[in-house]
Amino acid sequence: MVDEQLWERLRLDVDKGQAPLRVDKYLSEHMAGTSRNRIQAAADAGHIWVNGKAVSSNYKVKPQDVIQVLLDHEPHDFTITPEPIPLQIVYEDADVLVVNKQAGLVVHPGHGNYEHTLLHALAYHFQQTGDGLDMNNPNIGLVHRIDKDTSGLLLIAKTPEAKTILGDQFFHHTTLRTYYALVWGTFREPFGTIVGALARDTRDRTSYRIYSLDDNPEAKEAITHWKVVERFPYVTLVECRLETGRTHQIRVHMQSIGHPLFGDEKYGGMEVLKGLPTQKYKQYIRNCFSLCPRQALHAKTLGFKHPRTGEDLFFDSELPEDMNQLLTKWRNYGINDEANSMG
Repeated sequence: MVDEQLWERLRLDVDKGQAPLRVDKYLSEHMAGTSRNRIQAAADAGHIWVNGKAVSSNYKVKPQDVIQVLLDHEPHDFTITPEPIPLQIVYEDADVLVVNKQAGLVVHPGHGNYEHTLLHALAYHFQQTGDGLDMNNPNIGLVHRIDKDTSGLLLIAKTPEAKTILGDQFFHHTTLRTYYALVWGTFREPFGTIVGALARDTRDRTSYRIYSLDDNPEAKEAITHWKVVERFPYVTLVECRLETGRTHQIRVHMQSIGHPLFGDEKYGGMEVLKGLPTQKYKQYIRNCFSLCPRQALHAKTLGFKHPRTGEDLFFDSELPEDMNQLLTKWRNYGINDEANSMG
């Protein structure tokens, strides 16, 4: 243990011939299965040390540096073992698998979620099918991620070659991904585009926010195209097409233009933001929150080129029951509201 609060997860001794390189890039090349974003987050939290001192993610590694990756909790075993968790698999072949993830299922093990994740469910699935794929192998598995409380389509690579090729498609923004989101408020325009670079909020490390690159050079470009699907009195169903795929992108972008996702507690959508000041209306909204107790966001479509055949594949998923019930309730509110105004 390094001190009374931090535990060492990894120690690396830099080679004598190492050329100057950002520590986040260096670590991403030496920590299989760990994204550069997670490494940067660890540096922001003071958990990347070089030669006994905390450094920022842009620290340049020098020959014979001693790098430590630290944890604020005792290390946990992240080994993925099979668990019989139900999965809705919509497509599978020898190279790829597409799953329609249910809301509430964590995608990948992490702090506070060491088991009962999508990867544990996939390990069980591959055990049952006889594929024998090891979900601990960072060269296969998830090509992208969605939040725990977001439902919808996810792509999994079953071979290292597939993961490399599909990863390139995501990196170069050639995949097709649309989400359906119920957001607070109404729109004058039928469609629009939101551009805003995203990074972790320096005041709350579990959240993201928009930064200018001058304010935060670690922020990454993010572009969301939206269009109205269905209008209700105080909320709107929108389709969001991702040009980039940053963490919390749709949630932060919609909040930034004054339209937080309905039920999104982290980004202000779990409050009565639009509508009537009456107790009856507030109770109505509470009932809506109970029907869909999460951000109303669903990864509806997914399109990509098959990594082996080059064939264009496209998948479209139905909205889950909780979002369907929520939309039905808003449709009925609109009808009742209109009838009341006429009576």
